[in-house]
Amino acid sequence: MRRLMLLRHAKTETDAPSGRDQDRRLDDRGHKDAAQIGDWLATHPPFPKAVLVSHAVRARQTWDIAWETMKDRVAAPQVEVLPELYGADPAQILESIRTATVPANPKQLLLVGHNPGMHEAALMLMSGGDPAGAKALAHNLPTSGLAVFDFDVKDWGDVAYRRGKLVLFVSPKLLRSG
Repeated sequence: MRRLMLLRHAKTETDAPSGRDQDRRLDDRGHKDAAQIGDWLATHPPFPKAVLVSHAVRARQTWDIAWETMKDRVAAPQVEVLPELYGADPAQILESIRTATVPANPKQLLLVGHNPGMHEAALMLMSGGDPAGAKALAHNLPTSGLAVFDFDVKDWGDVAYRRGKLVLFVSPKLLRSG
C-alpha cells in the first residue's frame, strides 16, 4: 500500500517584485493556511516519508511553514526540490510520483505543487473513495488544499490513473467550517 498526498501551495501575492511568476511569495493568509495544513498533517498519520516540492518560492514556503509546524511531532522526511513540478501537467506529475526514490520507495509521499496540474492529476488518479471529498475536489483544489490517496501497489512505479482511492480531501476553509 502506498499513500500519496497532493498539496497545492498556499495563497500568494498577486505579483512578485521581480515580475517572475515563480518568485511569487505567500501572503498573510497563505502563511496561516500553510501552518494550519502542517498542523493537520502532524496530527493525522501516517506522515510523509518523502516530500517532492516545486522550486517555485510559494511551494517551498508552503512546505517550510508546514514543516515548521510539524517538526517537533513527526520524523523528518526526505525532501527534494523538483523544478519539473513547476507548471507540471498530470503526465509530468505522474512521472514524478512513479520515479520517487528519496528515500528508496517511501510508503508515504507528499507533493507540493501548482494548479491546474495538481487538480487535474488528483481527478485523474481518483477511483472511488470518500464521496464528500470527491464532490468537493471535483470543483477545485484550492490553495493549501490537500488530497490524500491510497494505492494498492507495492511500488510507486505501479501508480496509474483511476487507481487511487481518495481517503480524504481537506483544506483550511473546510477545517474552519468543520
